[in-house]
Amino acid sequence: SLVYFVLIMKKVQTGQVIEFYSNSCQVKTNFGEFSCIAIKNVVVGDFVKFEIIQDSKHLQGKIIKIQDRISKLSKRDGSKDKLFAANITHVGIINTPKPKTSTEFIDKWILKSILSKIEPFIINNKIDIDTEEEYTDKLNIYKDIDIPIINISAKYGDNIEELTNYLKNKCVLFVGNSGAGKSTLSSRIIGRELKTNTLSNNQGTHTTSISSLYETEDNTKIIDSPGMRDVELASYKSEEIIKGFKEILQSSKNCKFNDCNHINNDGCNIITNLANGEISESRYNNFIKFRNKQ
Repeated sequence: SLVYFVLIMKKVQTGQVIEFYSNSCQVKTNFGEFSCIAIKNVVVGDFVKFEIIQDSKHLQGKIIKIQDRISKLSKRDGSKDKLFAANITHVGIINTPKPKTSTEFIDKWILKSILSKIEPFIINNKIDIDTEEEYTDKLNIYKDIDIPIINISAKYGDNIEELTNYLKNKCVLFVGNSGAGKSTLSSRIIGRELKTNTLSNNQGTHTTSISSLYETEDNTKIIDSPGMRDVELASYKSEEIIKGFKEILQSSKNCKFNDCNHINNDGCNIITNLANGEISESRYNNFIKFRNKQ
């Protein structure tokens, strides 16, 4: 319609980056999607301003500005941190009995989420599999520190509704070990298969690993980033690590000395709380391990 074109011809548009290639990206606006020339540091999830370039074949844009981000996630690339997604509100840590999810994996992601200003929650997947008491005990550690836990079976669709309700109006990244059911879960929520490795955009470039943002009718946004593996903690200062362990941080306020090492110092309240069961052993061990690995 005429209105559509009048609006579209506004020189500057705003939208959200939903796909990123090596030098260009797809930007979703209220008037459709545009292929845009990217600028440095733009990532999937970014809200951007772009200028329409009128070209004979198709409407194309050039990004001119990245809007302020509410959060950003980076991954380790060689020796430096590389930004890979922005404006994520929640990280869903997928926990499964098989393959077994370690508390180290969970605690690393809780830490990274909190330090990235993102809310972590746990998706307990494969509830169709019988589990041992030890598995329930592990989940209870997180229940006790108020991390939301949603029990589902991505394969059979059990309890998916509780998860989709929780995700309404949120932008989420799912993380899990290989075999944890991340793509099964994403496809179930999105209602279609995820894009696979090789994709070509209008420029004809091929890319092996692509980050995409999918949106559902419930206004849930899911960012899928295939290259997201283990979390590197090297870029965090050792004193920042405690922020990912709020129960330990809270307890540390009652240590006798400000510079307590929380291992063998006199009057360490954390050690007292560990001994009386108020702090879980695995959380404490991971805290010390992460902090000292720096």
